[in-house]
Parts: sequence; C-alpha cells; structure tokens
Amino acid sequence: MPTLDRQDNVFVLDLGDSENRFHPDWLDSVNAALDQVEQADGPRALVTAATGKFYSNGLDLDWLFAHADQHQDYISSVHALLARMLSLPVATVAALQGHTFAAGAMFSLAHDFRVMRADRGFWCLPEADIDLPFTPGMSALIAGRLAPQTAHEAMITEVRAVAMEIAQAQASKAGETLRTIKARLYAPVLDLLRDKDNPLG
Repeated sequence: MPTLDRQDNVFVLDLGDSENRFHPDWLDSVNAALDQVEQADGPRALVTAATGKFYSNGLDLDWLFAHADQHQDYISSVHALLARMLSLPVATVAALQGHTFAAGAMFSLAHDFRVMRADRGFWCLPEADIDLPFTPGMSALIAGRLAPQTAHEAMITEVRAVAMEIAQAQASKAGETLRTIKARLYAPVLDLLRDKDNPLG
C-alpha cells in the first residue's frame, strides 16, 4: 500500500512495490495521503514514486470485473483522483522508475512534471489494444496534457533525485493561487473528470 514521507519541503508518496493497480483500498490510501499534503502548512511539493518494477499498471481490472455492478462508481473514483492530482494546490512531480501503463500513465499526466529513465520502463496507453475505450474525462486529460506528437519524455537516470530537485524548487508555490491557476487552466478537463452522473460518456 502507498506510504507518505516528508523530506524538508517535499512530500514523497511511494505508491508501493507491486503493480500499484487502482484497487479501491489503494485509491483510499492515496487520497488519505493527499489529504495530509493539502492540510500541511508552508512551502511544500509532492513527488510520487514507486519502488518496484511498476510505477502503476492502472485500473484494477480483476477487481472491476468481479464487481461489474460498481463500474460507474469505480470509474468516478478514478476520475476523482485524476482531477484531484491535476488541481492539487502544490507542485507535483511523478518519478516514473518503472512501467507506467493505462490509468497509471494518465495519473502521471495529472502531475505538473514527469521524470522517467530512458533505459528502464515503458510508458504506454494500451487501451486500443485491450479494447477498452477511454472515457471522455480520460480523453480530455490526455489531450490536455500531451502535445499531439508526444507520448512521453524520458529523462536522466536517477528519477527520484531529479524529481526531488524539481519539487523542492517549486515548493514555495503551494497554496490557493496555484489551485486557482490549475482550476482555470484545466477547467474543461476537470469538469469531465468530476462528472459523476455520466463518467462513461
């Protein structure tokens, strides 16, 4: 399960050492950690990272198929996390040390910055290959965060250290001004991600 640590002005949310799929318990744990980050005072920033082979493998499809009657509520909770990260009132940096797939890749896109090794891990949106269409909110997030020709940027080797440097430099920007800027910049995306009545489109 995810754990939260603080190093000076930078909170580090370790997503775990497994595939870090979006199981409802995992979502609750991440949201609880984000509560702590938001409620803290003073300059602060957030790095998300993982310690295993995966940063995140996205939706917990096993759980979803076993709980098909909760499909809409589950997708709404994933959308809520994406919207929350996109509009968090602190600078956010995703340290992608390993495979980052599907909703895990979308979660990384909801951060302000992403750092990834060029020699390890893949960043992938495989939904077309697995016959699982993007929701309108997910499509808006991807279109809003990536240049049309860009799938991802791979950066230098020590992703967590680079992510910490970026986050530390941004920590003083935490607060309502940053929240307002993000809310206005991503208003149409946030509206779609927060739509609980029709998240599947």
